Amino acid sequence: MTSLTYLNLSCGGFNGKIPHQIGNLSNLVYLDLSYAASGEVPYQIGNLTKLLCLGLQGLDFLFAENLHWLSGLSQLQYLELGRVNLSKSFDWLQTLQALPSLMELRLSQCMIHRYNHPSSINFSSLATLQLSFISSPETSFVPKWIFGLRKLVSLQLNGNFQGFILDGIQSLTLLENLDLSQNSFSSSIPDSLYGLHRLKFLNLRSSNLCGTISGVLSNLTSLVELDLSYNQLEGMIPTYLGNLTSLVRLDLMDFSNNSIHGALPRSLGKLSSLRILDLSQNQFYGNPFQVLRSLHELSYLSIDDNLFQGIVKEDDLANLTSLKAFLASGNNLTLAVGPNWLPSFQLFELGMNSWQLGPNFPSWIHSQEALLSLEISNTGISDSIPAWFWETCHDVSYLNLSNNNIHGELPNTLMIKSGVDLSSNQLHGKLPHLNDYIHWLDLSNNSFSGSLNDFLCKKQESFLQFLNLASNNLSGEIPDCWMTWPYLVDVNLQSNNFDGNLPPSMGSLTQLQTLHLRSNSLSGIFPTFLKKTNMLICLDLGENSLTGTIPGWIGEKLLNLKILRLPSNRFTGHIPKEICDMIFLRDLDLAKNNLFGNIPNCLNNLNAMLIRSRISSLIWVKGRGVEYRNILGLVTNVDLSGNNLSGEIPRELTDLDGLIFLNLSINQLSGQIPLSIGNMRSLESIDFSFNKLSGDIPSTISNLSFLSKLDLSYNHLEGEIPTGTQIQTFEASNFVGNSLCGPPLPINCSSHWQISKDDHDEKESDGHGVNWLFVSMAFGFFAGFLVVVAPLFIFKSWRYAYYRFLDDMWLKMESCW
Repeated sequence: MTSLTYLNLSCGGFNGKIPHQIGNLSNLVYLDLSYAASGEVPYQIGNLTKLLCLGLQGLDFLFAENLHWLSGLSQLQYLELGRVNLSKSFDWLQTLQALPSLMELRLSQCMIHRYNHPSSINFSSLATLQLSFISSPETSFVPKWIFGLRKLVSLQLNGNFQGFILDGIQSLTLLENLDLSQNSFSSSIPDSLYGLHRLKFLNLRSSNLCGTISGVLSNLTSLVELDLSYNQLEGMIPTYLGNLTSLVRLDLMDFSNNSIHGALPRSLGKLSSLRILDLSQNQFYGNPFQVLRSLHELSYLSIDDNLFQGIVKEDDLANLTSLKAFLASGNNLTLAVGPNWLPSFQLFELGMNSWQLGPNFPSWIHSQEALLSLEISNTGISDSIPAWFWETCHDVSYLNLSNNNIHGELPNTLMIKSGVDLSSNQLHGKLPHLNDYIHWLDLSNNSFSGSLNDFLCKKQESFLQFLNLASNNLSGEIPDCWMTWPYLVDVNLQSNNFDGNLPPSMGSLTQLQTLHLRSNSLSGIFPTFLKKTNMLICLDLGENSLTGTIPGWIGEKLLNLKILRLPSNRFTGHIPKEICDMIFLRDLDLAKNNLFGNIPNCLNNLNAMLIRSRISSLIWVKGRGVEYRNILGLVTNVDLSGNNLSGEIPRELTDLDGLIFLNLSINQLSGQIPLSIGNMRSLESIDFSFNKLSGDIPSTISNLSFLSKLDLSYNHLEGEIPTGTQIQTFEASNFVGNSLCGPPLPINCSSHWQISKDDHDEKESDGHGVNWLFVSMAFGFFAGFLVVVAPLFIFKSWRYAYYRFLDDMWLKMESCW
């Protein structure tokens, strides 16, 4: 094959070494082996002296001891060495600069040797340079030699650098493409960028930029694409943006995910050739279509999640004839169009969640015959779904009509191809059959009724992964035909009327990660089929009628569990110590069962409760569901309340420094509160009420600075309530039923201590040990008792008045508590 001039084996996946005989193909002009080989790059490639283009982007183990073999490729114009390990090539930069014809150099994800960069390099012809995601200790700054490459037209420095050291970038006056995305500059956009008048493509996405967008942006008169998304920019869009008249071919203006605010400048409407505009997830306000209505070339518009408000009329949308994607969810806008309105556009994607479109179902959707995605959730629709809708949307892959008041029944079969969300409506009747290729179905919070048999027991295998039928009126036993649903990851059947035992075929759901069956009437023992679902992360069987013991194998088979909720059942026996082996467990709820025995002293093995991290969880505190979303820390919960647990609170429990909710109330626990409870620094809620705890309240409890709930009522605690920044703010009712004193209780500890001190001093001063103060107090009390109580036995009217007085005082005290 010595006559071969062009060889492309890229992405071939051969996963072998490059044979050294490739150097015999002396007539090769083009050679691309990217993603096709591993091992060492053979130096014999240096024999291919006619090469103009060489692509060697590597797999994980492609490396080069040195690059000296490149020195003979004097005609090479394009060189790709992405993902090649060059850590042993000490002089790679000097070798590459000696290639006189090199115009394009790509070194993304390379591993480069650490050495001092020279201040200048003579790349005589280089026009394109990519140094993206370089692995090297010195890549935290931009090498100064780059700013001497005066012929550069395209420069990619993304994913490498920290600190905005770009003082010399204004010298690259020929730059047309500049990619500085995915860096950590932690600065504002430097004015030096605004002097690059030839720039057509500027990408500053995800570069940790802050501050405002300068009006000097209008100097970039050649800009075609601008991406400032996913930064921390603030302020308003510069008014002069619309004066950039050269932006006739702008393909991307993306300010999304910043904190830019204000009304859209009217000058934005001058960009009449704008095709793609993304202003999502900012804080813009006003009616955007007063500005955007003139952008007749716009094909993609995303203004999701802003503060836009106002009424959008037919004329506001009349000129948007090229629109294909209209994403405007999460705003307070109202569409005011006539019943016969026909939009001038044909959309592939429509998102208008939280608009006001109702009360009638929007008939203009009938005209959108090419829809692939439709989201009109929470739009005030109080209507049934018209028959034409299902024919119009026969190609729709994703449909979201949730959080409306849509009523009526669904068709026998839903032909949506990927995902359906019809949750939180008033739909009723039987569940529909599904397209076999649907992946996601949410029909929760409706009024569907009947059994699951027709829906579930199908012969053909389904690809469904997420199934949510919660909060309906479904009833009967859960059918034993889950074998044809092998891809299910999330199953939610909670808050229905299912009864009977759980079917064994649920054990065939080997991909299952979450199973919610709370609030039904299920019976039987803890389901043994769960032994097969070892990928489970969340298991909620609460509020049913399950019996028997919690099996010990749970800690052996369900080691991935993060959430285990079994409250309000009829489980008996001990809490199995094997639960302590579930090191990922973050939410343990066994409340309101008939468990007895001691709390396991190995709960400090629950490693996920030792530190805080992110999660969203539903915590049940005192029977009240609270959806607790904590972005800064992990929601962790241990709730063992409402059982017959006895013994002391294990000291090991206080090792759970990441625990946020702890509820051990309504048990038979005794002994003292552990002194080390102050180590549980993340605690926000403690409930030890209705137990038999004794002794003092540990003073260390004052260290819990995040504590917002503390209930120690109805125990045998005594002494002074510790003082602290949080404790005195709690209600007195959280401490009643003990022998405690001090705020917030109305019992003054100091007066009792003073009396005790005076009694002690009096006894010390009397040689015979007679406390005359005590004797005199006793005599006075007896005399007073006769004066006050004796008439109560003699006069009936006095007794009634006294009892009324006591009742009034008790009611007043209760109201204070």
